[in-house]
Amino acid sequence: MTTPRFDIIGQALSDASRTRMLCELMEGRSFTNKELASAAGITAQTATAHLRMLQNAGLVLAEKRDRCVFHRLANAEVAGVLEQLAAIAPSSHLHQAQRRKAGEIAQVRSCYDHLAGPLAVAMTTRFLERGMLVEENGGFRACADAAWHNLGVSLPQNPSVADSRQPFARPCMDWTERRLHVAGALGRQILTHAFERAWVKRNAHKRGLVLTGPGSRALEEILGLRSQELIDG
Repeated sequence: MTTPRFDIIGQALSDASRTRMLCELMEGRSFTNKELASAAGITAQTATAHLRMLQNAGLVLAEKRDRCVFHRLANAEVAGVLEQLAAIAPSSHLHQAQRRKAGEIAQVRSCYDHLAGPLAVAMTTRFLERGMLVEENGGFRACADAAWHNLGVSLPQNPSVADSRQPFARPCMDWTERRLHVAGALGRQILTHAFERAWVKRNAHKRGLVLTGPGSRALEEILGLRSQELIDG
């Protein structure tokens, strides 16, 4: 029997500078060594050593484009695990300080490839209230509803044969709200549609997003969510 090497992952996550870089990468975009060094408050040389350890642990990938090397999270599964760990981590820069440093991020933000923060929590709550999502065996099951189309979501034709390791709708514990938001392919489709329709746009705070006027109106029309609910979560 092969024993999982939790010690390798633990060592990779044991340094605050490395966790700050991972939090930066949870936006879902790629960043250079210099950009990640700046985010972590360390030198580029030190960041290189940290990134090498994260790569060896299978958490980060490096890709060369022209003359620059960009770093990103290895996959959505890594992002999901980091989000879950952040939800149970002691209150540090992963929670309280993050809210103080970039308040808008705590309101509307992205978590790798899906929405997070109070906006995502409010939407997920509404999905459950309307029966669009059903909690089942510790996960989410998406049910047919015309509103999905308006949110840019295409439900799987045969959900019974969906990959259990990558469920279509996956509950993700929001690390600032300590409540669930929806991830997986469903969450990815919603965020992609929101960008395409200009319902949300990126701001200067990296993972932070801005809910636009059209986005606020669309979510009120489709889900009955009012702007104040989206802010308060």
